[in-house]
Amino acid sequence: MERRVAIIGAGTSGLVACKYLLQFGFHPTVFEADDGVGGLWRHTMDSTKLQSNKQAYQFMDFPWPSSVKEDNPSHNQMLDYLNSYAQHFSLIPYIRFNSKVIDIDYVGGESTEEMKSWELWGGNGRPFCSKGTWHITVQHTKNLSLEVHKAEFVVLCIGKYSGLPNIPEFPQGQGPEVFDGKVMHSMDYSNLDNDTAAELIKGKRVTVIGSHKSALDLAAECANTNDKLSAKTDFSHLIINFQRWGISKVLENILKWKLPLKKYGLEPSHSFLHDLSSCLLGVFPDNFFDKLKEGSILIKNSQSFTFCREGVLIDGEVKPLETDIVIFATGYKGDEKIKNIFKSPIFKNHILGPATSTVPLYRQIIHPRIPQLAIIGYAESASNIFASEMKSLWVAHFLDGNIEVPSIRAMEKEVKLWEDNMKQYAGTYFGKSCFANFGISYHDQLCKDMKHNPKRKNGIFAELFEPYSPADYVGLTRK
Repeated sequence: MERRVAIIGAGTSGLVACKYLLQFGFHPTVFEADDGVGGLWRHTMDSTKLQSNKQAYQFMDFPWPSSVKEDNPSHNQMLDYLNSYAQHFSLIPYIRFNSKVIDIDYVGGESTEEMKSWELWGGNGRPFCSKGTWHITVQHTKNLSLEVHKAEFVVLCIGKYSGLPNIPEFPQGQGPEVFDGKVMHSMDYSNLDNDTAAELIKGKRVTVIGSHKSALDLAAECANTNDKLSAKTDFSHLIINFQRWGISKVLENILKWKLPLKKYGLEPSHSFLHDLSSCLLGVFPDNFFDKLKEGSILIKNSQSFTFCREGVLIDGEVKPLETDIVIFATGYKGDEKIKNIFKSPIFKNHILGPATSTVPLYRQIIHPRIPQLAIIGYAESASNIFASEMKSLWVAHFLDGNIEVPSIRAMEKEVKLWEDNMKQYAGTYFGKSCFANFGISYHDQLCKDMKHNPKRKNGIFAELFEPYSPADYVGLTRK
């Protein structure tokens, strides 16, 4: 039987999945809706840059070029890096651009008996002996024609921060419909080219709804654009519910000393560990506090708000906040995005379980009750590019028969243990499936599964005191 693998998405996760599957002798086809690689990095604000230091956010065997001097490269530099990776490892011929996957359907194995097939998978390449195959419906974005492709295995690399925006709901007569200005989501703003985006906000009063990375970046970009384009700076207003901005203990004291957090209402009431465990840590945009000082960014702490003709009414305030444009930086419905790609209602239900649970993935990769499929890029860590690479290696080893998975019940039991751990540290944000606070333990487990030594350093002293980096795992990339 052909060792056909369909990879959906040519972002970071899709590229590394393609690279390692090729290395292990499989026949991957990558379906990408856009006309180039990069995924989310192709649709970002002009001011977006890498949140992590580039040394912690790079491929194991493909370091950043010496020409990139910045510790936090821009989104254009990041996109160039991903393109260089795809070219260097000859991945482009395996990618079908302008090919949007409408849905996937598992044919020949949807019965209860077939669900138990995971228990038989593992050694000797058994996944490719299954009777079931995936039918992938693809729409060509140029001519809108439909085509169905077949594969024995599917790797979902569609991410969860695009495609399906999370828009707050409002009571009748208090939503965007009563507002005289323009309302949009940060996704729509990010899809604009730089000139169009600058023209949209030029000289405008902009209200950004949100409290995390994209909201801060967007507020700073609006303020910077108006500084550059108008002699008289207009206000870019930012409504923020700062319930999740982690600083605690030593780091909290250092940041309180260095930054005027209390002055501008940014002082959090929870720990650094909490935000780290939720993958919510972010870097303030350049000159952010200068913008606060000069008044081009105004922060409003609010639990709720509604719309009116002139702008927005903030809970607890009488006078409306007059504005021209409201931009929701309120995130995405990542779980629903994954659910919607399945044609089977059974699989849809498996993806979206109870509200108190995450998408249940064994090793943060495979769903115990959805056979012949892996999801890479859903669970988050401190360095998503490295995490995706480790998961892709695990999938390649698994498909090559080097890893045996336990029974469905055993997998589900372990999924519950990991989920309980995430809930303990991440609190109400456990749904982000972030394993940053136990990343080393997680990667150690993947190494053990792949029958590699999890201790990657040379010597006990280095193992105990030197920080780990992607370069420490280079040996894993060789079959």
